[in-house]
Amino acid sequence: MPIETAEIRGTESDGTHNAEYCRYCYENGAYTMPDLTLSEMKSLVGEQIGSMHLPPDLKDDLIDMSAKLLPGLKRWK
Repeated sequence: MPIETAEIRGTESDGTHNAEYCRYCYENGAYTMPDLTLSEMKSLVGEQIGSMHLPPDLKDDLIDMSAKLLPGLKRWK
């Protein structure tokens, strides 16, 4: 997920914004779903993309792209 504005950034325990994580994944210095597996995250992202009002081909491309990008994120290393 692009983190282009401060409003979407997660926060540290002192309230400062974190540039690496969005607010849906990281709040108050901790992951919002700490036990979430990579597989579960891929499914969650796929569901979110699937619920968007986008052309089916674009949805498929975005789901494929996210499945390839997610394993490279710091959280999953």
